[in-house]
Formats: sequence, C-alpha cells, structure tokens
Amino acid sequence: MQGNIMARPLLISGLIEHATLTHPDSEIVSRRCEGDIHRYTMKEAAQRSKKLANALSRLGAKQDDRIATLAWNNHRHFELYFGVSGMGAILHTINPRLFPEQLVYIINHAEDRWLFVDLTFIPLLEAIKDQISNIEGFVIMTDEAHMPETSLTNVLCYETLIQDESDEFEWPEFDENQAASLCYTSGTTGNPKGVLYTHRSTVIHAQAEIAKEALDIGSYSCMLPVVPMFHVNAWGTPYAAAMTGAKLVLPGPGMDGASLWELIETEKPDLLLGVPTVWLMLLNHMESIGKKLDSVNNVVVGGSAAPLSMIKKFQEDHGAFLVHAWGMTEMSPLGTANAKTRLMDSMSLEERYQLQLKQGRPVCGIEMKIVDDSNNEMPRDGVAYGRLLVRGPWVISSYFKNDDQSSFIDGWFDTGDVATIDPHNYLGIVDRSKDVIKSGGEWISSIDLENEAIGHPELIECCVIGVAHEKWDERPLLLAIRKEGSNVTAEEIKDYLSDKIAKWWMPDDVVFVASLPHTATGKLLKIEVRKKYHDYLLKAENA
Repeated sequence: MQGNIMARPLLISGLIEHATLTHPDSEIVSRRCEGDIHRYTMKEAAQRSKKLANALSRLGAKQDDRIATLAWNNHRHFELYFGVSGMGAILHTINPRLFPEQLVYIINHAEDRWLFVDLTFIPLLEAIKDQISNIEGFVIMTDEAHMPETSLTNVLCYETLIQDESDEFEWPEFDENQAASLCYTSGTTGNPKGVLYTHRSTVIHAQAEIAKEALDIGSYSCMLPVVPMFHVNAWGTPYAAAMTGAKLVLPGPGMDGASLWELIETEKPDLLLGVPTVWLMLLNHMESIGKKLDSVNNVVVGGSAAPLSMIKKFQEDHGAFLVHAWGMTEMSPLGTANAKTRLMDSMSLEERYQLQLKQGRPVCGIEMKIVDDSNNEMPRDGVAYGRLLVRGPWVISSYFKNDDQSSFIDGWFDTGDVATIDPHNYLGIVDRSKDVIKSGGEWISSIDLENEAIGHPELIECCVIGVAHEKWDERPLLLAIRKEGSNVTAEEIKDYLSDKIAKWWMPDDVVFVASLPHTATGKLLKIEVRKKYHDYLLKAENA
C-alpha cells in the first residue's frame, strides 16, 4: 500500500522560488573580478537568473545541454547555478586549476555548448581554443566597460546578454532525477571522471547539510564559502543559502588572508568554509595584524585533514570551533561532519581536540562501513581500519560516460580511503589507500604523521610519503617547507616528533623543500613526490 502524498518533484528551481517568496531580502555580497564589492538581494539574484534563462533559451540552449563555467565565487556564478539548472540544462563547473590537457579533455568529454568565463581565466581558454571546437560561443562574465580584447571567437558580454531579457520565466517541471550539474574529479591517476548530480540529489544534499548536526546553516547565518564554486558546487552552499535565506559572502578571486579578512571585518560572517591551506593563510595574516575573528563561530574544514595546531589556533586565539567535514566529488560532496555535540561538552578541552581531529559522524542519509580485502565488514571499535564504503541518496552510482564499475561493490561506493569507525560512529580517515605506508607489515598513516609535523612552529607545510627500503619495504620520508628565515634542522624536527608518535613511525629523514606540488583541488600531489623520491633512502644507503 502506498501513501497519499503529492508526488511533487524536488527541483533546483524550487529553491530559488522559495528564496524569492520567503527570503527576498537576504543579502548576497561578492568581490568581483573588476575589483569592487557587489551586493544585492536574493530576490534580485532570482530575477537575474530568470533573465539568464531567457537569454540561454534565445541562444538555443535546451534541456540536457551542458553549459560550462570557468568562474570564481561571485554573484554572476550564483545566477548561473539557478538559471542553467532551473531551465533544465546541465551546469558544468570547470576547475581552472586543472592542467590544460585536462581542461581540453573534460570540455570535450562533457560536450559543452556554451562556456561562461570570468576575466581572470580568459588566457586559459585562449591557449586551448583550437582544441575545444564543440564550444559554440563564450560569454565573458563582466559588463561592456570591462570587456577585454581576446582571440576567442563568438564572444558575448554577460551583462549585455541578459540586460534586455524579461525577468519573468516559467521554470519547467520535469523528473527530479534529471541531471542538474556536472563536476569532474581532479584526475590524479588518469583522466578526470565526471559526476552527474540530479535535481533530487542536490536538494536532498542541501537539506541534509543545513542541519545543526551538520553545518548548522539557517536564516540567522552569514556564511563565507572560500571553497570554490568550481569545486563540487562549493559544497552545496549556494543551494543552502537559497533554502535558508542565509547571507552569502562570496570572495571572488580574493583568496589570500588580507582579502578574506577585509570581507570578514565588513560583513561579519559567523561560518567559514574552506580547505586547510586557505585557513593557514588567514591565520598567519590575523597573527601579523594582531586581530581576532570575533564574528566567526564555526570554521568548516574539508578537502584534507586539519592539523591539531589549526584546531587549537582557531579555538584559543579566535574562539572559533573547527568543524572537520569529509566527503568527495562522488558524494555531492558531504559525507560526515564533526559538529559540536553534547558528548564534547562532557570532555576536557584536550579530549575534545582529539575528537575534533576525526572527520565526524555521517550526516543523515549517508551510510558507511569499513571492510577488509575480502569485503567483510570490520568492527566499529575505533581501532580496526579498512577500506571505506559509502552509500546514500546523493552518492554516485556510476561515472558520466564511463563504463568502469571497479569502485562499485554491491550497491556501495568504494571511496579509496582507509579509515576507522568508532563506537559513536565517528569516522577517522587513516589515509588514502594508495598513500598509506606499509613498513615491516605495519601501516603508518601519512596523514597523521603530517598533522603532527605541521604543528612545529617553524614549518608551514609538510608531506609524508613511503619510500623504498631494503629491510622494511617502505619507510616514511618527511618533506617540509620552512617558514621564511627559519633554519630548523632535520634533527630538531625529529626531536619535536619524538614524544608525539610511535617510535617506529619516526621519518627516516627530513628533506626541506621550497615548494610542494598540489592537485587542482589543493591537495598534496603525492604521486609526483613519490616519483621523485621513491629511491631516496636506497640511494643514501648505497652512496
């Protein structure tokens, strides 16, 4: 027997319509590529997204067409989020940090028709324009006064494109399982893979992430998502803002500490969202000017693990609680969140810090388990570790235009992470399966070792890899970037680590480097480091 409930589709257009009627005066503030700060209301954003939908229709865009963006977090990108998906087309957000050959691959693989581009990224497209012949035209996201000279062909100006269009547009209704947006993975081990989100998955994901047990977003919130809108839809925050009426502060190209502080000082956000490298820049800037983040209550960290030193710094210097979150492009992306709980209130501060290091508990809708090499489920005791599998209503079931099913096991998605799950259902990521160090039959977590090392006050970034060893198979090698002016030695780093890690975890050597390679999403590109240093210890022993 089925229930008697209306079968209304969950559509992204429903979010912007809800915002128009319920939160019309909620503010969206953004730093533009033109250099100024732009501000308007949610109602005005909705009207302009309808003008955009009319303009796209005039250009011949249809349902299921892929409309690409190469843009920062700004108000025009926000309009594209709703105008493109709302009319039934598919928003394809492109990560400009990818290598040129990867950009060419995903634009052609997605079969994008039109590409909307911020001023900053025009040179990227000019360099590859002859390799992306499927693109019918480019829309530069500015006004006529700032239109640049360009070698791109069939170029339109965003403001001119929409200015004469009607702000009335009847959003079409269709199956909620129709595709809404497309994101590609960073492609560290081959070509990037496409993840095609549905309207249903996007709306449910937004409903889950606004919960107090997740990211705690409501009409009272003012959030500053530094996580890019070109990376996993800015963790769903544009949709959450429309759903709740939260004030949205968009940093545009200003991702450095000083630019972020300018927005924080003027707009008073209480919620920040981004990756650890961004927060390190912000914390260093705050220390240099002697200011506090007085308005900030919560700082959400994802992409990679935050070290204990960062958790303490936010809490003890700024009174801000660091919320570890974990997820993947394949998960829309939110899987877990380590929000403040009653359990934490019963702990000492040091005990709470140790719990905050974990990636948190699954948000409602996500199921997770760890399995051994035979896919047998392992205990949730916080000690046993295994491959992490997940499933849920916003988790991928297959890749876009890709028949590879190796990551899908009996209805579960294999994340590629090695993890523990404790009796309270807290997830602890031990490592990526390809990054864990196997030394003498034991496993060493490169993530945990990195997080301990970065706590040294004279280091600004660390990378730990396993390198070949004649006796132990692999041993850890620590690569570190010193702060400017520092002369800290390898032995001093080892002395610092001596009471923080198991003796057999101690890196066999510390190599100081000027820089470290990163993926397009800001994570350490360990595959490149391993290539360079794979035989480092063997060469040293045989020298």
